[in-house]
Order: sequence, then structure tokens, then C-alpha cells
Amino acid sequence: MILSYHPCFSGDRQILCAGREPDKTDLGAIRSARAVILPQGCGQALYRMARENCAHVFPNYDVRFAYPRKSGQIRLFHRSGVPHPSTEFYPSLEIFTDALNTGASRIAVRFPFVFKFDWGGEGRNVLWIPSPEALNDALDTARRYERTGQKGFLVQEYIPAGNRVLRVVVIGARTVIYWRVLKNSETAVAGLAAGGVIDTASDSAFQKAAGASVRRFCDAAGINLAGFDILSPLQPPGADPVFLEINYFFGRRGLGGSRAYYRMLIAEIERWIDGIEAGPPMGSPQSA
Repeated sequence: MILSYHPCFSGDRQILCAGREPDKTDLGAIRSARAVILPQGCGQALYRMARENCAHVFPNYDVRFAYPRKSGQIRLFHRSGVPHPSTEFYPSLEIFTDALNTGASRIAVRFPFVFKFDWGGEGRNVLWIPSPEALNDALDTARRYERTGQKGFLVQEYIPAGNRVLRVVVIGARTVIYWRVLKNSETAVAGLAAGGVIDTASDSAFQKAAGASVRRFCDAAGINLAGFDILSPLQPPGADPVFLEINYFFGRRGLGGSRAYYRMLIAEIERWIDGIEAGPPMGSPQSA
């Protein structure tokens, strides 16, 4: 039996778990299933139940939950040995202030740099810091967040990349690659929501190299559904792709819209199910 918790994939049996915690009924269904299909918005409790009680689970979110938030992704990049911007994580404004006063921060004393709150994706909560005034504004924002109980941010090396970011989307065995480009704007984020445009043609050699780097990373980490943001540094020429961020929830405009995305997703789920009989599919928990 193929058990699906995804609203757009029926399987042999379909159960929805949105807005509730999994229960004994879910546990029984998962234990009876040959494979479990989960939605992108799957919570940790449902994922753990599926992962611990079924041999085949799609998508593989092992590292998503083992390395949560943006700070976790930086730890994962560091552990994996892939190129990524130098980053410092501060769990609170107080600790950051101490680091500034004692000279412990090597990034926040050299402008420009990037300020990222430890939550959000697709360019949300990412601030461009070109000056002390901009830093003061970011710290005021951090202070307001802390009053609500939301703490933690990163300061990150700024890597000039020509106002563009390469998006590499991994959907099962399929990879979709495109640039997100901002015109005439110096910023830390080249997202479509910030006025970026899609470019699928430029620098095809770099696209190929970045796609191969992401695939190697995903094979090692077990990731089979995510959108990666990759930088192409302007200096030095021919620099390796730089891993910026993993988006487990990603925009679909660059994929042709939601309908096109779901067609790709369903096709890859079906391919993954077909591969179960032949052995552990790429990116499955068994190959993680």
C-alpha cells in the first residue's frame, strides 16, 4: 500500500494531517504502508513517525530537521565541506553587542555584509548592511523581534555576484536551474519577490557545474526535494559555486507555476515508487 499525506497525490490510501498532530490511526496506517508520501509542509512529529515506522518515505527531510533554520544550514554546509559565505551566528542581541564591543566579530566590522534573521526563506528577513546606519536599523528590528520571543540572527560575508542568484531546484531525480536577476540594484537578495527576473540561458557552464555540485551534496545528505540558492562569485574568475541557502519551501514561478510544479512532483513521486522494487531510490532514507 502506498500511503499519501500529500493533498495532490492520492496513492492507495490518502490521509490529511494538516492542523493536527499524528495519532494512533496514523501510526497504524504508516506501519501497514510500503511507502509514505508526505507534503512539503510536513511537521516534525509526522515525519518522525513515518521515518521510524516505514522503510520508504518521500521526501527525505532528515537533514531539514537535524539542521533546522538558517543557522543549521550553515552547520550542514560546514560539515559537508561545500563552499559557503563566512557566517557568524548570534542567539541574541546581547551576545552580538558583546562581540562587537570585544572585537570578537570579524564580519560585522567590515561593510557591506548581510544580516539574516534565523527564520524565513525566499529572501524574507534578509537585510543588506552597507553602513553603520543600516546596521542600527537592523538591530532595532532585532530588538522588536526579541520582545515577541523571536531570537537569533546571522551576520554573513557579502560575496559580490552581480545581483543574481542561481536557483537549483531538486525534485526527486529531476533538476531545474535558473537565474534570479535584479536589474540596477545593489542588494543582498536577488529574489523574484524583490523584483527579480528569471534568466534560464546565461552562463550555461556555471549552471551545469552548480547543478552537479548540488546533486553531489543531495546524494550525500539524502535531500530529494528542495530549492538551493547558489552564488557565482565575480572574483576570482572561475570560482566554484557557493552554497547560500536551502529552501524546503520554494517559489514556483521559475518552474512554470504551481500546475507545472505539481506535474513534475507527481511524476517524480511515481518514478521514486517504481524504483523501490529495484532497490533504495536516490535520496531515500536508506541512501541518506
